[in-house]
Amino acid sequence: MTQEKGLQAYATLVRGLMSLVIGLSIYQIVSQSGAFAKALMPELLVILSTFSDMGLDGTMFSHAGHTLLRVLIGWALAIAIALPLGILMARNKAVENFFMPLVSVFMPIPSLAWVPIFILWFGLGDTTTILVVFYAACFPMVLNTWTGVRSVSSLWIRAGQSLGASSRQLFWFVIIPGASTFIISGVRQSFQRAWIAVIGAEMIAASDWGLGWVIFDSKEFLSTDVMLASVLVIGIIGYIFEKFVLAKIEKYTVVKWGMLKKQTEAS
Repeated sequence: MTQEKGLQAYATLVRGLMSLVIGLSIYQIVSQSGAFAKALMPELLVILSTFSDMGLDGTMFSHAGHTLLRVLIGWALAIAIALPLGILMARNKAVENFFMPLVSVFMPIPSLAWVPIFILWFGLGDTTTILVVFYAACFPMVLNTWTGVRSVSSLWIRAGQSLGASSRQLFWFVIIPGASTFIISGVRQSFQRAWIAVIGAEMIAASDWGLGWVIFDSKEFLSTDVMLASVLVIGIIGYIFEKFVLAKIEKYTVVKWGMLKKQTEAS
């Protein structure tokens, strides 16, 4: 069984590397074809050299650190507010009736649509960027939590009641574990939306620091190599967070509890 899992992991790694190599090869071919000017589509070695230089002088780490800090603050605030709100909406009809119309109205509005308004209210800088992240991350968390709590089987609740479980015990040991697959999904979706929103917000509202600001500022000087190096960092950070944070949370919760066993085996 261990050997089989090792072979599956190896096959997954090989497939991922092949996809990456093919994608980079296509980019390199197009770059060398002359379809675009070198200033607009630099070769891979130029991008990697810029990436290395910005890493060695520390600027890339500073920009990435500012972006990551903003997204983590906004994302944490969204979870702290949206998770309890989603539970309350599912458990209390009056709360649901009040908030659900608001969620339905505000969710379709892109988070970046609020950037000019937030700039007028709060000015340029961290506050506006964090609020945009918070807005983007809230709704997936609210809706997934609300759906998850509502989907908990009434049979589980009655079984817990028949065993003498109190309301608090039912909540922590039946309802929350039963809704956990939806909650974890909401956490992942909210981070993905937050990560997209922070880059867009930094392009407009950030001042001097952040990966989004670097990309937007580099456009003015046709520094495409800097732009693409920053895009590369965005992808790397997103992948690392998904692979080593969110996936681990899922592994030690819903997968460990057997709630995603079939999906995991199938993958």
